[in-house]
Amino acid sequence: MKHWTLARRMGPAVSLSTKLPVRALAGPQAALTDGFHIFDFTFIMLTSLDVFILRQFSSLSKTTAMRYRYCCTVAHREPRYYQHLRHPTSLLFLIPLILLLLLQYLFRLLHPRLLGSPPSPPRLPIIGHLHLLTAVPHQSLYRLSLRLGPIFSLCLGSVPCIVASSAAAAREFLKVHDTSFSNRPITKAVSILTYGSSNFSFAPYGDFWRFTKRLYMLELFSNRTLDQFRPIRQDELRQLLEELHARAKEGAAVDVGAAMTRMTNNVTSRMAVSRRCSGTDGEAEEARRLVMETTELLGKFNLSDYVWFCKNLDLQGYAKRLKDLHKRFDGLIERIMNDKEENRRRKKMENNEEVLKEKDLLDILMDISEDRCAEDIFTGGTDNTSLTVQWAMAELINNPLSMEKAKAELFKVVGNGRVVDETDVPKLPYLKSIVMETLRLHPPTPLIPRESHEDCKVDGFNIPAKTRLFINVWAIGRDPKHWPSSDKFMPERFLSDEVDNGGVGVDIRGQHFQLIPFGSGRRGCPALTAALLVVHSALAALIQCFEWKVAGGGDEVDMNEAPGLTLQRATPLLCVPVVRSDGPLYDRAPSAEVL
Repeated sequence: MKHWTLARRMGPAVSLSTKLPVRALAGPQAALTDGFHIFDFTFIMLTSLDVFILRQFSSLSKTTAMRYRYCCTVAHREPRYYQHLRHPTSLLFLIPLILLLLLQYLFRLLHPRLLGSPPSPPRLPIIGHLHLLTAVPHQSLYRLSLRLGPIFSLCLGSVPCIVASSAAAAREFLKVHDTSFSNRPITKAVSILTYGSSNFSFAPYGDFWRFTKRLYMLELFSNRTLDQFRPIRQDELRQLLEELHARAKEGAAVDVGAAMTRMTNNVTSRMAVSRRCSGTDGEAEEARRLVMETTELLGKFNLSDYVWFCKNLDLQGYAKRLKDLHKRFDGLIERIMNDKEENRRRKKMENNEEVLKEKDLLDILMDISEDRCAEDIFTGGTDNTSLTVQWAMAELINNPLSMEKAKAELFKVVGNGRVVDETDVPKLPYLKSIVMETLRLHPPTPLIPRESHEDCKVDGFNIPAKTRLFINVWAIGRDPKHWPSSDKFMPERFLSDEVDNGGVGVDIRGQHFQLIPFGSGRRGCPALTAALLVVHSALAALIQCFEWKVAGGGDEVDMNEAPGLTLQRATPLLCVPVVRSDGPLYDRAPSAEVL
């Protein structure tokens, strides 16, 4: 009797086959008609189906589905209802109902392909699929790809997006259809900080972008220019080793990430504008803060970029911060350029040919009357280089056998009488494989953003114009199809004399799409060679000169990732350097003689 009381409290139900209201199964007093037998039988039939199927083909919640199933079970136990199952004509209604459910399931499974659209998970009104993204979006997109496939679509608020998570998919977008996806999406942060996307990184594909790309490749990052700046890189490496040597004598812990960021900031700023941005003076500290704040705000999620009715609202206060940052950065760049112009006039008046030949990147830009790239150069080369060295050091500390192999190679090639130099790197294949394995597991930019400027068809899917594309470089680097033991740090996979684990013959310059940490196609990173010069020499020097112990006495360092545009570490890499007894800095400080 208590079963009927509970069923009566549940109220009216809805038949899944007709969506018509029927009376609750509330006991013997319920009026039965011939028409009601059909609905009744539908409910009884549901007792043989799983609740999961019930939820798949209706909008019912899990609680409501369980409630219906309970009602059906109660009805099944009542003889007055159960007797209808013995009637052979009742079974005729079961066949079309099962066929209908199967057709609905097949349509849901196949309709993206039939309509020419990539598969997509169910979305919510207004916010679309934003609720599916976590604080570390490349990981949540990777999990979605395991369920939806290598190419799938999302709607982030009101912005249509496509996600590519395999090497084959990346090749389709970045090589076969590169012309259709040659633009980068313009967010509010980009628009404010780059004068309406007028710099090289975010400028739309066109005459200005092509001119700037040629300028970068032929002037700013040519082999001749990089050779010219080699003394700057050597000097900054020497100062980094001096700092670490002093901390080692004190037995103090060092934030490896902060130390590397200072070095790369100084290398970039000295190459760009002939001044250090991580010194002790006020302007240097201001420049460092501006660069870090720019990187932070470019990676922040801004609601006004995705929800259309919030476009002109500043609900999170980012627009105010961006405008203030732009004003301060603009003032800094203006002071630097005014000083540069004054120095150029003075040098011309002195007519000193040797001095006039000493040019930085800003000199080269001003020689051709093009200064819109100044901020782009100032901020572009600091974060990614530092992050790669940080992750490489963390992996080596957690994998001591790889660390020992790297030390043995450095001792064999360089010895212990001097610090490793850039010219030694071609003779250090294991060191280069460490960097490549680090870039595979920890790409500095885990998601490469693009945007289509025309309608196109990719891998059978119709992609409309103004669709935002995300190439999940992080997921591609961990694809077991190309990388056996994909989550394991194995630099040996890139060496031809080792067992082939997917890396033999693979290059990181954008031609092998299973490893594209610097992008590929027209929008590939033009400063790749300059970045690798700093990464290889700095990492080799840290391995050669010091032993590294985890601060606090642990054996391993944390490898969790932090949210952001770039792949930051969740916790600082705090280590205690110990000068190696068989290293070039034992009992002597870094100097020109050992560098």
